[in-house]
Amino acid sequence: MPFKIVTVLGARPQFIKASALSRVARQSDRFSEVIVHTGQHYDENMSDVFFRELEIDAPRHRLMTGGQGHGAMTGRQIEGVERILQDERPDAVLVYGDTNSTLAGAIAASKLHIPIAHVEAGLRSYNRRMPEEINRVLTDHVSEWLFTPTAAGEKALAGEGVDPRQVFRVGDVMFDVALFFADKARRQSGILRDLGLEEGSYCVATVHRAENTDDPERLQAILSALAQLGRELPVVLPLHPRTRAVIARTGIALEAGDALRLIDPVGYLDMTRLLQGARLVATDSGGLQKEAFFHKVPCVTLRDETEWVELIDLAWNRIPRSLDQTGIDAAIAEALGSAPVQDVMPYGDGNAASAIIDILLRGRITGPTGVMPDQG
Repeated sequence: MPFKIVTVLGARPQFIKASALSRVARQSDRFSEVIVHTGQHYDENMSDVFFRELEIDAPRHRLMTGGQGHGAMTGRQIEGVERILQDERPDAVLVYGDTNSTLAGAIAASKLHIPIAHVEAGLRSYNRRMPEEINRVLTDHVSEWLFTPTAAGEKALAGEGVDPRQVFRVGDVMFDVALFFADKARRQSGILRDLGLEEGSYCVATVHRAENTDDPERLQAILSALAQLGRELPVVLPLHPRTRAVIARTGIALEAGDALRLIDPVGYLDMTRLLQGARLVATDSGGLQKEAFFHKVPCVTLRDETEWVELIDLAWNRIPRSLDQTGIDAAIAEALGSAPVQDVMPYGDGNAASAIIDILLRGRITGPTGVMPDQG
């Protein structure tokens, strides 16, 4: 019988990561995958378009749990995923990253004694006020396999007492995807033409994390800094539904126009093409920090810290000294005024997905007794 895995997804970064593993899994007759979509991102521009563009099989199960607070959303996800796992009876559950969907999948599986594989394990911002930090820490500590993309992640898990036999530094599956779709994005996306943009002459920005959207003063500072940058070069801002709702509710001033171009969220190929041609990325997204680096574009992270510390060390990424307009303006000026010279790749060789599939097919890890015989 094939090794059966249930993959729990719910948000844009997870769809991207899952495409790499799903593509490799389809090539093996020893592996079968059932996809569960929690509905955390549930509209066309945040969800379905990614399944089409990234060539992911349609989810077998869909839960509509978006648009709620953390507790209600996670609770409904746990309830729904548990029911699905009882029906599907998989050999393992696969979760990605640090969203509520990640935690819900891990909790549901752990209660049913189904082993968990966590892709993107070991990342730490060391800021427990971030919901994502809580999600990733809890998920790591109930997981059987911990697939970390970097040496920093491996070190963090060792410091928390995780059995080293459960930790595998495999590289970053998002790098796999970036390599696979880079040429397709250049050929098929017409977004630069549609927006009247020239290569190397604009900034791509995104703002969606709760730490920014829940603080109107901080959100205003970010948007004002982006508008200020827009007087020098156009800023393209795909507006997350959460951010749009906060702006509408609070009456935050927004200088939209040619300088600050507000657009709806875009699919993976269009976003990749925007990144490929950008002069700068300004974002609070963990995934976009890396995607900017994959396409060799400097980035300013609109947060107080980042889990991708190696990009700070390599000077491809910057964190403002303060999250007010003055601090953000200064970080943007630094990023535009200097070009990183270190051309190294801390995220593996683009074969992380194959490595993960191979490790899963070896069988379960059982702590001090080592790895069980092949289950395949």
